[in-house]
Amino acid sequence: MKKIILLSVLTLFVWSANAQDFKPFQLYLGLGYAMPADGGGGILVNIEPSYRINDQIAAGLRIESAAMAKIVGESEAKLAGVGSYTVNGKYYLSNNSFRPYVGVGLGLFSLGSVQVDTNGTGSGSVSAGTTFGFYPRIGFDAGHFNLNLDYNIIGSTQVEFSTDDSKIKNSYIGIRIGAFIFGGRK
Repeated sequence: MKKIILLSVLTLFVWSANAQDFKPFQLYLGLGYAMPADGGGGILVNIEPSYRINDQIAAGLRIESAAMAKIVGESEAKLAGVGSYTVNGKYYLSNNSFRPYVGVGLGLFSLGSVQVDTNGTGSGSVSAGTTFGFYPRIGFDAGHFNLNLDYNIIGSTQVEFSTDDSKIKNSYIGIRIGAFIFGGRK
């Protein structure tokens, strides 16, 4: 019975790969702007290999690095960076040359060290760590170019100042433009 199920799944997989109008493998390269939840900003870069299960559904991995300056209360905090290693899925709404999509991803976010000065009233720091997060996303492919917007939802981190306690929001919006190689129309 197990052999029949395995053979059926493999046959379906090969059949769906051959019935596609688009090549199954693609590699996205992107550069963009990161907007932290509390204010500030920075840059991000990402690489995203993915596999199209069929013309409408793609599954992939995203490796991203974002360097941001964040605002915590009245103070600016310097952040070494946020790196993410996530899996994601996209659902394409069209098979034309302009292909809008919606998607979702989840995985690990490595948070960099943060140093905060509160204008002479105290200072504090948060050490680096890794946490789980997820993101909804929207975007489109036009030819081999891509525009993408996602909201990376990551839990807050507690920081203890010498005068009071505060939380630093780690969530951020990522806007990126990029291109992909491979994966175009057959």
